[in-house]
Order: sequence, then structure tokens, then C-alpha cells
Amino acid sequence: MKIKTIILCGGLGTRLSEETHLKPKPMVEIGEKPILWHIMSLFSKFGVSDFTLALGYKGDVIKDYFKNYHSRMSDMTINIKSGNIIYQTPTIEDWNISLIDTGVNSMTGGRLLRLKEYFSHEDAPFILTYGDGLADIDIEKLVNFHNSHGKIATVTVVRPPSRFGGLQITNNKVTKFQEKPESGENWINGGFFVFQKEIFNYLENDSTILERLPLENLVKDGELMAYEHTGFWQCMDTIRDRDLLQNLIKSGKIPWL
Repeated sequence: MKIKTIILCGGLGTRLSEETHLKPKPMVEIGEKPILWHIMSLFSKFGVSDFTLALGYKGDVIKDYFKNYHSRMSDMTINIKSGNIIYQTPTIEDWNISLIDTGVNSMTGGRLLRLKEYFSHEDAPFILTYGDGLADIDIEKLVNFHNSHGKIATVTVVRPPSRFGGLQITNNKVTKFQEKPESGENWINGGFFVFQKEIFNYLENDSTILERLPLENLVKDGELMAYEHTGFWQCMDTIRDRDLLQNLIKSGKIPWL
């Protein structure tokens, strides 16, 4: 599937500080690989191979990981004199990865806005997701749903606990978006957005939080649709979340792969 995907990788991850004082949250490992690798592998299942990583906090850790990806993943033979390296087990991932610094303190909408020059000239939609969430979502069905309704934006909605942004939906159209309601069992923002380039008209500066005014204004304009995902979904916001994902891998039950 030829669609470009942005992964937000720049947040501080303060609620996972036991891990993130040394590395950005997308590099926290589950099953001996960063959650970012798992997210990209999920997309790979559907033939998605073009990724833009919106970096911020400790972005160099992510750059170093992919710069040395072959040596991490493969046996190798090195000729010390010539410096030639032969990889014995070449990696199977055919990923094209752009690693873009979007500022240490930028908010989610601000990070997307900093990528405007790379995406605003294209008529094709693109995906945006968070660097800390996994699901057994069918990416092809998500994109097909987005293309079917002709609106600017699609948000994937799920039904876990109410500590995330709640949405009200009528006939797949989002009629209300409320970030982090105090209670309730509404559909919530599960990430895995699909956007047209017009999304950039709703972003102002580095301080723009995507999940607030931009999505709220898209709702007012009737331009935000919801893709309902009822399968597996889990973010990695805390140590408890990390351990839950880790236990799934240990059990051999890995829904997203």
C-alpha cells in the first residue's frame, strides 16, 4: 500500500519516567525491540514502507538506532583493513525512513505543522499515529474508509478506559470531541488518523495540541469521521501498560503482528 505514515516520536513520556529518563518513549522495549519497531512492523503487514518520524526529546537515540539498524539485526563479517562489512543475515524490512527534528517542546499539532513542507503539496492522504500505541487494526480498511467519505480527517476510535479523549459519533460522523473526559464509556481517540493536506489549515504553531482545537474545529466543520475499531488496542502510557504488552509477547499472543 503506497501511503506515507507519520509517527509522533517527540514527547517527554513523563508518566513512563522510569524508562524515558534515558530514552524517548518510542524506544522503550517490549519483546527486546522498541515499541516503535512494533508499530512500523504493523504497518509493514499492509505494505506500508514510507515513514516520517517526528522527533523531539532524545531524538538522537532514534537516529542512532536506525543508522545502525543493519548491524543490530544481522550477523556480519568485517575486514578491519579495508573497513568492508558483509552482512550475513540481511534485514527483511524495506523501510524508507525520514527522521525529522520537530522540536523538543512542540505539541502534537505543532509537530505535524513542522512537517507541512513535506506533505502539504500532495493530494493523497497520509496517516498519522502515536509512537506509543499498538492495535490489530486493518490499515487497508482504515484508508479505504477514509477515501470513501471525502472528508479532511479520519480518527480511529476505540473503547478502553475513560482517561483518554472521548468522542460522540452519529453515522460515523464525529459530533463531539472532548479530550480526556472525567468519566464515561464513550468511544475514545485511538490514534491512527488519516488526513488530507487541508489539515494544515487547522494548525497554528508549535503550541497547537492536535487533540484540542484542530479536532474540535474539524468537528464543527463536519470534516472529522470516525473509523470504529473493536479489536485489540493498547497504548503504552505507564509501566503497567508496558508490562501488559510485554506479557502478551511472552505468551506468544501478539495481536498486532
